[in-house]
Amino acid sequence: MDLDRVLIVSGNEKGAALISELLNSSAPATILTAQNGGEARRMLAQQDFDLVTVNTPLPDEFGADFALFVTESTTAGVLLLVKAELADDVGAKVEDYGVFVVPKPISRAFFYQAYKLIFASRRRLQGLKKENIQLQNKIEEIRLVDRAKCSLIQYLGLSEAQAHRYIEKQAMDCRITRREVAENILKTYES
Repeated sequence: MDLDRVLIVSGNEKGAALISELLNSSAPATILTAQNGGEARRMLAQQDFDLVTVNTPLPDEFGADFALFVTESTTAGVLLLVKAELADDVGAKVEDYGVFVVPKPISRAFFYQAYKLIFASRRRLQGLKKENIQLQNKIEEIRLVDRAKCSLIQYLGLSEAQAHRYIEKQAMDCRITRREVAENILKTYES
């Protein structure tokens, strides 16, 4: 398992050092720290992280709202460390959003299991994101091809089937994609 960039948000230096040690023993990564939610939000605006670990409570907020902010605005995995007596209540509020809650004091084994789960869920999320981008590109291609067909129908008087065949044949003959053929047609007739 490898995470490249990790952000540890902790108002307590001793806690940040312990989390850093646990992370480095699991898988070495570039680890940056922030001492409060505001500083961490600024860091998130400037760079991407693979994992954000929040050691609650933070000096300027508890940390649960910050964890939700991270899940809504990034693809980073989020690990929220909470006192054992609060873990169930906090977990009920944030787990539906993909935040993993780990009770304190931290058990090395439990921390490692949570880390593995975050890594697996993040990898799955990245796969879904890639698939989503591919589907969006395919939809965009279909729209372009349909617009090009409409242009061929309007300007050349072709039927829909003839316009479709023309685009397919051009793509094969010129060894380019249907998208490129459609873009060329649109440049010709919509310019």
